[in-house]
Amino acid sequence: MPMTRTALCFLLLVLSTAGLFLLDLMTGDVTLPAADVWAALTGSGDDALTAHIVRSVRLVRGVVAVLVGLSLSVSGLQMQTVFRNPLADPYLLGVSSGASLGVALFILGIPLLGLSGAPWLQSVGVAGAGWVGSAAILLGVAFISRRVKNIMGVLILGVMTGYVAGALIQVLQYLSAAEQLKLFTLWSMGSLGQVTETKLWVMLAVVTVGLVLAVASIKALNLLLLGEQYASTMGLDVRRSRSLIFLSTMLLTGTVTAFCGPIGFVGLAIPHLARVVFGNADHRVLLPACVGMGMAAMLVCDILSKAFVLPVNCIAALLGVPVIVWVIVKVGW
Repeated sequence: MPMTRTALCFLLLVLSTAGLFLLDLMTGDVTLPAADVWAALTGSGDDALTAHIVRSVRLVRGVVAVLVGLSLSVSGLQMQTVFRNPLADPYLLGVSSGASLGVALFILGIPLLGLSGAPWLQSVGVAGAGWVGSAAILLGVAFISRRVKNIMGVLILGVMTGYVAGALIQVLQYLSAAEQLKLFTLWSMGSLGQVTETKLWVMLAVVTVGLVLAVASIKALNLLLLGEQYASTMGLDVRRSRSLIFLSTMLLTGTVTAFCGPIGFVGLAIPHLARVVFGNADHRVLLPACVGMGMAAMLVCDILSKAFVLPVNCIAALLGVPVIVWVIVKVGW
């Protein structure tokens, strides 16, 4: 029996992702041979320094890239389906704005208030501040979305949240010193190298919960493709399903933004690329496809980021825009 297109695409995706992950471990300030990387991973090598670099530095960064890629891609797919908008991305609900505001208050606001030396504030850290900001938006949107009948109301809420957070961030930037402005700017460019092993376990746990919720929402996403009214007539509790999808998106996107900064275009481009490559609109195919393609995309971004010593957000934008243009030409929008 000949291999179907979907099976072939998944096979190629698994092989390419595995190859990119190995290449990511080989790439850095010093390029390591594949044999040395494998020896370090299996514990069969004699070079302690190489083993430390591979296991404690590059492996952590590679896993972070994988988590970021799958989180943003799955979140983008969910937002494009729920809002039935091809331009929807993971940050549509304002979760990135909330995380950015939390980080801005931590980096820019605390010095203005003269609380830089407070031990309990320093223990929160940038990631904690981003998580607090994301959680605040999560609770607000989850509360309002269960009381809003029209999905466009939720969309407007997310956009307005972004505007308000952006205005507050600009005020903080205007009042802050150059040193704090530089720190915040560097965070906003995105980085995969700031996550420690301890933070990685926290990130992995939360992303896993968000991904489980996304998988549990596959049936609802397929019904929502045809609109909320049709889904409701088929017996779907639209508000409950919408809340679960929003919760999944915010856990995935909020975690990525808090730990790595806002990373754009991956969540917007990958779902469209998955639809074109797999030729399927069923979320039972699209969701795992987005997981795999998101992993591969972020690994490519990380490899190029290390090779050219550029922020990962810049690489994601430079690669994401051509993909969007190609998809638009391919499907004839």
